[in-house]
Amino acid sequence: MSVTIKDVAKEVGVAPSTVSRTLQDHPSISKETKEKVRRAMDRLGYVPNVAAQNLAKNFANTIGVILPVSDSKERQSNPIYLEMITAMNEEARKQQVTIAIASGTTQAQLLENVELMYRQKRVDGFILLYVKEKDPVLAYLIKTKIPYTVIGSPYDYSNESSCVDNDNNLLGYAACDHLMTKGHESILFVTNNIDENFVYERYSGYEKALRGRGYQVHPLVPLIQSTDYDHFRELVAFVKPTACIAIDDMFALRLMQMVNFLGYQVPDDISVISFNHSIFSSLIHPYLTSLDINTMLLGKTAIEEFLNQLRTPNAVKKRVIIPHTLIEQETVRRIKED
Repeated sequence: MSVTIKDVAKEVGVAPSTVSRTLQDHPSISKETKEKVRRAMDRLGYVPNVAAQNLAKNFANTIGVILPVSDSKERQSNPIYLEMITAMNEEARKQQVTIAIASGTTQAQLLENVELMYRQKRVDGFILLYVKEKDPVLAYLIKTKIPYTVIGSPYDYSNESSCVDNDNNLLGYAACDHLMTKGHESILFVTNNIDENFVYERYSGYEKALRGRGYQVHPLVPLIQSTDYDHFRELVAFVKPTACIAIDDMFALRLMQMVNFLGYQVPDDISVISFNHSIFSSLIHPYLTSLDINTMLLGKTAIEEFLNQLRTPNAVKKRVIIPHTLIEQETVRRIKED
């Protein structure tokens, strides 16, 4: 037979309402009484009925985590999302909540899934793992006043948004500066993603670093369509870069394959540096020099910030910056002293 609130109240010698308020951490109950009640709960093996408590509070006790639209197998298998979800799930467990995933193969399908999850009261709000210009999902969250937190820096509604992010401008600057301290002057910034804000923020940091040294800045180099590869081949032959910055580790592996296909060696002919420091940075030789964006801390902090927004509706919207760390491995060669 399960232990009830009445059993706990009888054990402590208080009213059942006192036990109920203790479960809610109500300020009307003294710290001493709360401690007595909690010790009795542990002693008797009382397990709160979380579902009933959530129903009474009108909470689902679940956070929706929105993945970006997967427009390619490469982006679908990017480990950064799994790492973030793992961190979120661990922090959610500590906070006694759960997470549910919202995904879609198109932006319209993603929006439909998000709307359905919220209408059916399956979630209390959402954490977005992406930033997209003129995003209908973000517009829906704003319009319906649904609690949310963004991992990244939104194009729109930045004042209305709770955000957790790296300083992507600084990341781009740091990657380029590291190459320049190794003697590199001719540097390309290469990406397979031109949709999200962080790409242009990192590229802006790259521009700033090069201009600060008086070196030539090259336009952002996309490698998305087959024609882009032809352009890249011509660009490498004309510019003769000694280094490339890749937008993330997974894409860096493909970039290194492309460089090898063109007859160059990494890092002997062309050095490569990237971002994230995911599992891909140590999958093949040479091991990849990368800037660790601290993915686990990003996910953990996003849960904390979302719950703060949910539990304190008038809380000031914050932008929390997570620091990065340079992980030097084998793909950046020194070509001359700085």
